[in-house]
Amino acid sequence: MHIVLVEPEIPGNTGNIARLCAATGIDLHLVKPLGFSTDDKYLKRAGLDYWHLVNVHYHENFEEVAAMYHGHPFYFLSTKAPRAYTEVAYGRDALLVFGKETAGLPETLLAEHWERAVRIPMISEARSLNLSNSVAIVAYEALRQQGFAQLAEVGPGLHI
Repeated sequence: MHIVLVEPEIPGNTGNIARLCAATGIDLHLVKPLGFSTDDKYLKRAGLDYWHLVNVHYHENFEEVAAMYHGHPFYFLSTKAPRAYTEVAYGRDALLVFGKETAGLPETLLAEHWERAVRIPMISEARSLNLSNSVAIVAYEALRQQGFAQLAEVGPGLHI
């Protein structure tokens, strides 16, 4: 499975998502431009010492990702999407695509892939959820649907 972050802006969010990817074996794709340096101390701190466990791919634009994974199912997360993320059957080769923190995914990208756009339900007064929280919610639903196949049943313990 793959997490795709299109133009992420906040290093702490990307670091948290990298840590999630490390713990779950999900590949992480970062689409430029990034709103931070990959040497950023906040990015590294949020990812802790898990960076060696993350398979990170850097892309110049989203079209590069689309061409590289042509034929794979893509799901585009947006607060504007017509259906909930739980209404989708995710496969092991799915790409979950998330936009930048301040603006989400570009409108043109959403329009091109509207039939694959999904949202996380929330009350109408809320504008959005934190990006790293959103990624975790959807990623774990996809993993749950797959029976957590590649994950250990018993972990080393809870570390907060």
